[in-house]
Amino acid sequence: MGFDIDAVLAADLGDCAPAPSGDPLKIGFAADLSDLGGFADAPASQAAAYFIDLINCTGGVNGTPLELTIQNIEGDPDVTQRAAQDLLDAGVSAILGPPFPDFGFPLLQVTAGQVPVLFVASTEPTLSDPAQMAFLVAFDDTAQASAAAEFALDQGWTTAATFSSPGPYFGYNPEIFTEVFEAGGGAVIADYNYVPIEDVDFSSQANEMANLDAPPDVVYSAMLAFQAAILRGQLDGVGVDTRFLITDAFEATGGYAEGEAVEGFYHTTHSFPAPGSRVVILDEGFEAATGAALENPSFGGLAADAIAMVIDAFLRTGSHDPAVIGAAIAEAQGVEGVTGVLSYPSGSGSPIKPVYVHQVVNGAPSLAATIG
Repeated sequence: MGFDIDAVLAADLGDCAPAPSGDPLKIGFAADLSDLGGFADAPASQAAAYFIDLINCTGGVNGTPLELTIQNIEGDPDVTQRAAQDLLDAGVSAILGPPFPDFGFPLLQVTAGQVPVLFVASTEPTLSDPAQMAFLVAFDDTAQASAAAEFALDQGWTTAATFSSPGPYFGYNPEIFTEVFEAGGGAVIADYNYVPIEDVDFSSQANEMANLDAPPDVVYSAMLAFQAAILRGQLDGVGVDTRFLITDAFEATGGYAEGEAVEGFYHTTHSFPAPGSRVVILDEGFEAATGAALENPSFGGLAADAIAMVIDAFLRTGSHDPAVIGAAIAEAQGVEGVTGVLSYPSGSGSPIKPVYVHQVVNGAPSLAATIG
């Protein structure tokens, strides 16, 4: 019969259909609720529980109830592995995974291809491995950085400077941005090293940029929001007038709370809260049901997307078997989610889906572009 995500989002938990019965479709969530990963997995786990309540309120999936088990991995690889084993022992058909590879890889060591793992908020390409039944739900960093470069070129910006740190995410995003930007005719005129999370003094880099023949049209980085705000202030202090384009780390680390310091910033992200959009309906429904809005509706939407992927696989196969579910997820095409429509290219565990570019306008997100 299919799965009507809009009917589910419109459900009233105070007026539910008769409760579904039978063998439940069990989904686990190895959620990092520590200070490290809680920015993503706290709203994601809350939204996942609410979304499953809505599904069961509408009679389940063709009469099959859904059951969610959340295990807090506590930002610890050892706890992650114990949680993974607990979820396997509980007989889950799929596991939702944490945002960082430091815990994603220990999780996959335990699941070992026995059960599909859908990483809700991670953009790390190396976690994507259909051979292990490991899938991203968000776009990956290759898509994110490529979209940022495409956006920059579309604006007519011809020069850029990057701030990077060696390794995944903080180094990889600027690397891909540089490749795509320069392949499109732009020039990255400087790359400045920094220490993610720790650095709060960018005076040396700011002075170097001030001594360039001309400032870059845009600064691109994967740095955290508070660091980007400090960088902007220090560049202003030496007279460097430029634009700022940041990865999804900006929204994930509370960028909008930085106020005037980030006014005008651009950043890539996973959804846009347009009135009447599914991500807004999910957030408004959650607030009505619980009394508080989701801390980050985009990550809440990604959790609902992950569950929609599992449901789509279940509907196409009629099976609770994790191996069957995982094989079906690998072939998913055109799955309607909260943040967009998801498809997996053949042989890839990273979905094809839109990358949204927001600009901070009067302290709020404004849609600057949708790429892909």
